[in-house]
Amino acid sequence: MTQTTETPASAEEQKPVSDRVPGRRRIHRAWFVAAVTFVTIIGAAAFRSLPGLLIDPLHQEFGWSRGTIGAAVSINLALYGLTAPFAAALMDRFGIRRVVAVALTVISVGSLLTVWMTTAWQLLLYWGLLVGLGSGSMALAFAATVTNRWFTERRGLVSGILTAASASGQLIFLPLLSWLVTRYDWRPAAVTVALAALAVVPFVWLLLRDHPADVGQKPYGATEFVPKPAPVQGAARRTLRVLFSAVRTGPFWLLAGTFAICGASTNGLIQTHFVPAAHDHGMPITAAASLLAVIGVFDVVGTIASGWFTDRFEPRRLLAVYYALRGISLLFLPMLLAPSVHPPMIFFIVFYGLDWVATVPPTLALCREQYGDDSAIVFGWVLASHQVGAALVAFLGGMARDTFGSYDMVWYASGALCAAAALMALVIRRRPAVPVPAVPASVTA
Repeated sequence: MTQTTETPASAEEQKPVSDRVPGRRRIHRAWFVAAVTFVTIIGAAAFRSLPGLLIDPLHQEFGWSRGTIGAAVSINLALYGLTAPFAAALMDRFGIRRVVAVALTVISVGSLLTVWMTTAWQLLLYWGLLVGLGSGSMALAFAATVTNRWFTERRGLVSGILTAASASGQLIFLPLLSWLVTRYDWRPAAVTVALAALAVVPFVWLLLRDHPADVGQKPYGATEFVPKPAPVQGAARRTLRVLFSAVRTGPFWLLAGTFAICGASTNGLIQTHFVPAAHDHGMPITAAASLLAVIGVFDVVGTIASGWFTDRFEPRRLLAVYYALRGISLLFLPMLLAPSVHPPMIFFIVFYGLDWVATVPPTLALCREQYGDDSAIVFGWVLASHQVGAALVAFLGGMARDTFGSYDMVWYASGALCAAAALMALVIRRRPAVPVPAVPASVTA
């Protein structure tokens, strides 16, 4: 059983074990919680590897148009972003363990039900709605909540590691799932995703804790014990109230705008259109897909490094550098696409991978600086803008290809957007904004 007392019995009990036993150091419990969170996000990320592998098999088996299948993907992407802020508020109300365990179960059920679907509306319901809601609750707002509660030092590094977990999950599952789809069928791949999400639930329930006070410890790096706050009632109302307060501040729009461009230039652009664009230039689809997987490898390195940098450098300047370099690389991409893989293309893939989601740790840091205790919810709304940007460019990029006959205009436009994002990051004001008022604990749903 966990310790739920809000005020510890004595000052001695408030100290971490390493403080109470002279000459003896132990690993702080926060790092175990971060490890469980990392594994959990990896399990939830399995489904993020699957959609691109199932489009052709579903089209061939059921005769569904790619537009219909794409609609399910769009619903999933939209809910992935829009669910995040509500999930962060629910974690404040019911605790991290309960929300995450339920989310993993929903992902598992939604993925498993696709095995028996026969009509398109079932795809929209299972793949779009259920998995979208579940994965949205396991989005970066989960990582932000864990980081804010358990760490006062090394927050940038921890947020970078947890952000990299999503890319790690895709790297782990993509080869296995693609082999299953090619060797057997899409159904074993869907079952594998369901089992992966379900297998993490016991670890979450047994090892994850909602707050350091549950185990009588201080947050990592804290000098004083932090009592566990009372559950915040009215999660949905609080989520909307935080949004309405945040939209009245300039930094929110700058953060949301830059992160929308981040989503547009990564998930919406490269992840969606790089393979067909490379194929337009004669590159085999398998080679283009392999290059995309390599981006995921360096994404892990870049995100963790970005977290380390965020602990040491001004996050606004980091964001400006990341977006500027990303924009420059996109301007060169049309000249690099060719029938075969050559060294300049490899350089682009490595460079872009290092910059893929390096923007997350400094964006999280700025949300914490500007919005304090409500930063996880605000970041959830900022993440929603990321997904909206991704969805728009995924759609508009295809339209541009149909209109102009190539993707060149898409790369140039995205490079210009990244330049704008760099300027937006620099003008975010340095002084903290007035904190978004939290809903009093006495307010009920």
